[in-house]
Amino acid sequence: MHDLDLTSLRLFVAACDHRNIARAGEQEHIGASAISKRLAQLEQQVHASLFERHRRGVVPTAAGEILLEHARAMLATADRVARDMAAYRHGVKGQVRVLASVSSITEALPDDIAAFLQMPAHAQIRVDIEERTSSELVRALRDGLAPLGVCWDAADLEGLQSRPYRHDELSVAVHPDHPLAKLKACELAQTLEYDHVGLPANTAVHTMLARAAAIIGKPIYYRAVVSTFDASLRCVQAGLGLAVMPKEIVEGSGQTKRVRVVRLKDGWAKRRFAVCYRNYEQLSPAARLLVDHLSPRRRGSA
Repeated sequence: MHDLDLTSLRLFVAACDHRNIARAGEQEHIGASAISKRLAQLEQQVHASLFERHRRGVVPTAAGEILLEHARAMLATADRVARDMAAYRHGVKGQVRVLASVSSITEALPDDIAAFLQMPAHAQIRVDIEERTSSELVRALRDGLAPLGVCWDAADLEGLQSRPYRHDELSVAVHPDHPLAKLKACELAQTLEYDHVGLPANTAVHTMLARAAAIIGKPIYYRAVVSTFDASLRCVQAGLGLAVMPKEIVEGSGQTKRVRVVRLKDGWAKRRFAVCYRNYEQLSPAARLLVDHLSPRRRGSA
């Protein structure tokens, strides 16, 4: 097989994403006939039919799905090479992209990365952080779209390597006048009698609470669904409901006079976070340094 052409692979991925060659051409600013010719040449190269062609568009064949997985990884690698070399020209000797859950970003991750970058030996390393849900994060790592991720270790990390990072503890944030405010600790079952303030359905906290409530056999009644923990606290302060969220975030917000924190006694309320990646040995030197720094043994605490 001749060397695969990255331009053809990019056009192939666009056609798969859009399920339509004309729309792929609009995205890539190239005519549909030119894309069709490139795709036909690609099929000759790999000795397989890559699409089922229908009147309304195209659908990848089984062989196409296999190539799609490899094509995404190859294009992501090529993009990283381009970014890293551009960064090198501007004096940055290492660049690491980190995908992270909202909890890890709201809690300690920015401070830990800042401490890493402040070390003289890391002066020419750049770290970019992007927020993702745990499921999106894991999918991106498996597809080779980012080298590192930080998320709750209960996520499906199959196929990835990981190291422990930090831990936190979920608690119940309530208005001072709420019936639960006088308690020091409670179980989730006790909160199900009251309105909740929740995060979107694709977040790890929402998924975990839904699973726990299903085991109890009672639903969670959400009076408000917001996108951030800060917005959750504002809703709690307004008396719209209670919110299950990390104790560390409530205490770090400076709102403990306006919100009461009630410890959750359920075993799953104590969460562990992990730094995950596909293969430690295949990470860039800068990424390996960051993984080592985020390890509890290197930080000196969990």
